[in-house]
Amino acid sequence: MDDAPARPKKRPTQLDVARLAAVSQPVVSYVLNRDAIAPVAPETRRRVIAAIEQLGYVPDQAARTLRTRKTFTIAGIIPDITNPFYPAFERGVQDVASSHGYDLIVYNTDGDAEKEARFQRAVQGRVDGVIGVFFHLTATELRPLLERRVAVVRLEAAPQEIGPLPLDNLYVDNVAAAREAVAFLIGRGHRRIAMIAGRGGPRQPRVRGYRDALAAHGIGFDPRLLRETEFVEGGGYEAMRELLSDHSRPSAVFAANDLLAMGALVALREAGLRVPADVAVVGFDDIPAARLVSPSLTTVAQFPQQLGRRAAELLFSRLDGTAPEGGRCEERPYELVVRESA
Repeated sequence: MDDAPARPKKRPTQLDVARLAAVSQPVVSYVLNRDAIAPVAPETRRRVIAAIEQLGYVPDQAARTLRTRKTFTIAGIIPDITNPFYPAFERGVQDVASSHGYDLIVYNTDGDAEKEARFQRAVQGRVDGVIGVFFHLTATELRPLLERRVAVVRLEAAPQEIGPLPLDNLYVDNVAAAREAVAFLIGRGHRRIAMIAGRGGPRQPRVRGYRDALAAHGIGFDPRLLRETEFVEGGGYEAMRELLSDHSRPSAVFAANDLLAMGALVALREAGLRVPADVAVVGFDDIPAARLVSPSLTTVAQFPQQLGRRAAELLFSRLDGTAPEGGRCEERPYELVVRESA
């Protein structure tokens, strides 16, 4: 009886794929590189893909990188991976990246300036593009990446000046969205409206929208009603407790994101107050849990998955050479979603 160990199964090669698909090896390479070198007829492409799936062929990424001088990887830079808005955003990015044969790696910065700066060193030579939500890094500070021909797209809180740098920007009009949310509360008869603001990122335009709405309706700004904290549920909880300890509590609260709003809901429930009968609450982002909390949360939807897809589309137009030379800035839609909390 032969007890010799079985030889390991040979890993399929591009040549094996070519033979099974009855094409040349270069044609297999063209398909794997998504027509970057030469176009492939649809029927030929289908045969090659079927052969790849039948053989279980996996491209050698290292060899592919050496051949094309591309990493076939992009980086997603986000401030808080625990905030459901950002995984949804990255899902949209990944959908588009995968369709281009690219991998996505995600860096969490906690909205910290030092961590944002550190990511530039971490991705050097490892990615072809970056899609980032930066609380601190400026266009000037991103110049070293751009000079190395790394494509960069930012999700911003306000419109950005378009310059000669090939830096692309997406934004939702946070001022207008916050103004509409607060005007909605005013339309419901509220006059003493508090705001729980985050720190950094979209804080400034959302506070501006809050104050603009008050001023437009002849309501004076009371600094005691503006509370600043981190963009997390615990911050909303503590800020709401502080607002309730004031001698004259607000009748409504606008929170700068849904996590802050949900923390406020917990504090109100613990205080024995009814939402919205005693205090109305409006959030921002429309994360999935906004529909599930009780009462369901009135909030501003930013459509994060669509935002991520569009950011990736801008990035790949830059990578494939179809984008204009200078930067771009594109506004995306928002929508006030009215539910039970206000």
